[in-house]
Amino acid sequence: MLLAIVIAKSLIELSLLFIVGRFLLGLLAGAKRNTNIFWQMLDIAAKPALWITRLVSPKLILDQHIPLAAASWLLIAWVLVVKLKVDLCLQTGVAACQ
Repeated sequence: MLLAIVIAKSLIELSLLFIVGRFLLGLLAGAKRNTNIFWQMLDIAAKPALWITRLVSPKLILDQHIPLAAASWLLIAWVLVVKLKVDLCLQTGVAACQ
């Protein structure tokens, strides 16, 4: 169970980092971000979280707001997974979680 929680936490953190990195590099690259190879790689890496967000969000949400929505639910999921990990570690003993 702990392994599944650690894997979920790692995947959430990676998705968050991809979205934040994509945002920051988009700010630096400006209008030519679509030709930037690193932005394209971050865009491909962030696609699964963005796709899931677009799938579950209502059509009222504009496409330009999907990365913010994805980051929001990923942050909430991260907090919940960390709480779950802490609770599990307290139940099984701290030594089992190191």
